[in-house]
Amino acid sequence: MEKADLLIKNTKVYNSYLKCFKPADVYVQEGRIFYVDTRQEETLSPDKVLDGSGYLMLPGFIDIHMHIESSMMTPVSFGERAASCGVTTLVSEPHEIANVMGVQGIHEMINGAKDSPIDIYYGIPSSVPSTNESLETTGGVIGFEEMKHLMREEGVVCVGEIMNYRQIVKGTEMEITRFLDYLREEEPQAVIEGHCPSLVGLDLAKFLYRGIDGDHTEHTLEEIRQRFENGMFVELQEKMLKPEILDHIIENSLFEHCCFVTDDTMADALLEKGQLNYIVKKAVEMGFPLKEAVYCASYTPARRMNLRDRGALAPGRKADFQLVKEEAVSGFEPDLVFKDGKEIFRKGREGRQLKPYGFPTEFYHSVHLEKIEPEDLEPKVQVKDGSVLVRVIEVSDGRTQTREKHVSMEVENGRLKWQESGCVLAVVLERHGKNGNIGYGFVTGDCLKRGAAATTYYHDHHNLMVIGADSEDMLTAARRLIELQGGICTVENGQVTAELPLPVCGILSELPADDIGRMLGDVRRSLAGLGYEHYNPIMSLCTLGLPVSPALKLTDFGVVDVETGEVVELVVK
Repeated sequence: MEKADLLIKNTKVYNSYLKCFKPADVYVQEGRIFYVDTRQEETLSPDKVLDGSGYLMLPGFIDIHMHIESSMMTPVSFGERAASCGVTTLVSEPHEIANVMGVQGIHEMINGAKDSPIDIYYGIPSSVPSTNESLETTGGVIGFEEMKHLMREEGVVCVGEIMNYRQIVKGTEMEITRFLDYLREEEPQAVIEGHCPSLVGLDLAKFLYRGIDGDHTEHTLEEIRQRFENGMFVELQEKMLKPEILDHIIENSLFEHCCFVTDDTMADALLEKGQLNYIVKKAVEMGFPLKEAVYCASYTPARRMNLRDRGALAPGRKADFQLVKEEAVSGFEPDLVFKDGKEIFRKGREGRQLKPYGFPTEFYHSVHLEKIEPEDLEPKVQVKDGSVLVRVIEVSDGRTQTREKHVSMEVENGRLKWQESGCVLAVVLERHGKNGNIGYGFVTGDCLKRGAAATTYYHDHHNLMVIGADSEDMLTAARRLIELQGGICTVENGQVTAELPLPVCGILSELPADDIGRMLGDVRRSLAGLGYEHYNPIMSLCTLGLPVSPALKLTDFGVVDVETGEVVELVVK
């Protein structure tokens, strides 16, 4: 009788080609599926037998659009947590660390993932900075030559999201457009990920024409319709799980052309909710067919990234799978997870003791700000006395995109009396040691109402941003982050109320995943206590500086109008 390494006996196996579950015995040989025996004839002799009675056997989930740095964890720590969620493959795009440390940061993320229990692949950061050096100051810059070099790196499977979409549509010559021209000639089959909120019609066609045929951003139903009908692969993150969008996919059987992704998963959400399994669970709860949901969390993402050795449980495919209790399958919480035929997670069993990856010394000294004085946090205007109309960033619960609002403020001796306007002050201090820029702006809406908060985790340039209703609290918060060499904190009445130190490049922690999740959860609750009413106050706070996401954002250059791609005056003329 022929031998096999492992037999999973008496289980019900998800068949990706028929999109159904079939009773079977599954044999594994040398880390791959060898035989799915639906007749259960016991024709092979296994070295080890696992009883799968009462379980459904699902392919390992594959998250092809995410950013490990958004969890504020290192790759191995994130991989351990993702494994417990049934995820066996990630495609991470490390543009966050690239914005701080350039190509070296990318290499360190790749090297730092080698001890992960799951496969972590990477996309080339194609937009570092996310716009250009006249709108935001970054620690690193990725240009044409760097992209060509990175394309040859082991473990790189795609071009990461191209974010400066407005310039792409305008036909502006940039490093990324040079690279796209190069790919069209040299590697026409390359997978190219996009970021194009609100593009429709001719503008969308121009974007697709450059070969950028995937999108994960937030859209209306009409925008989603146009993406599908123009052949774009749609990646559904949580904020895209809208009834009208899911209904459109179901009614038109568009399952082949989409998948689920997480994009950004904060450490506290990872601890409390899960990773890709949470997105799949939520979609099913909203009416997405369960068998199609499994398909869009395993098979379609694998195919999108040309990872054709996984995503299905069939002979020759990687033995990446999860066992989920049949009666609780819609919760997508696995009892066991296997990678390459080896167990990497068992519910109730303590995880591995992780040894921190040693980043280079300079990664722990990335906040190049010596001291902040009170006057650094004081915006000035050209008017001496009277009142002015100020351009303000409005935050709305339910979305990370912002709106522009105009608010009247009194001026006394050239200083805005903003405390009486219903707005809070936000200040961005360039912290990469490049130019010492300070950008000023005001924020209103579903945001902070009291105290202050500061962060060096500030998409995508990761300068130090401090926001608050009290100047002294703002000063305390900013100085605390300089002392920590990076992090996120809240302050009220002169006291730090919650904090998460991020000593690696000002964006990552080497603490255990549970500790990071707990501390970030404390920060989130503190923000809510200070009046931040957003569904995700951490993400809202940290994306106030992302100048590719509509409508107004704040960088070290000041307020950026995302639509025009220009820095605009604080005072409306």
